[in-house]
Amino acid sequence: MGFEQFGIISFTGVTKTEQFVEFLKNNEICGTVCKGCGARFFPPRTDCNICLSDDVDWFPISGEGNLITYTKAMFAPAGFEKDVPYVLGVAEFSDGIKVFGRLDKSLSDDAVKPGMKVKIRVINLENDRLTYELTAA
Repeated sequence: MGFEQFGIISFTGVTKTEQFVEFLKNNEICGTVCKGCGARFFPPRTDCNICLSDDVDWFPISGEGNLITYTKAMFAPAGFEKDVPYVLGVAEFSDGIKVFGRLDKSLSDDAVKPGMKVKIRVINLENDRLTYELTAA
């Protein structure tokens, strides 16, 4: 199995970043870094849009980040209708990498605020599928 294990619904089973799922299986969340110019990416990508290099490496994302912004989705694209409402956020971690993802559903609306400390964690879904989420640190 490859990338088709990522998320609730995968729209592609093949990607140049399918190693991302292998990291999730090992309870690791990784982004990519361009070996040419040092640009960091999350979600991971294998082609640098800064220097156009395709020479990248993986790096772990861990520790605490700060929630920069968030929004509560009251509708969802096809296939995610049962998930609403859910909260999406962007957090910046100490190395400057910004992570976009869902916030832990157990967080109350009052608990979610810009500047709150968050961490990123792997989530095991039904049918051996994997994803990640931001949760309170």
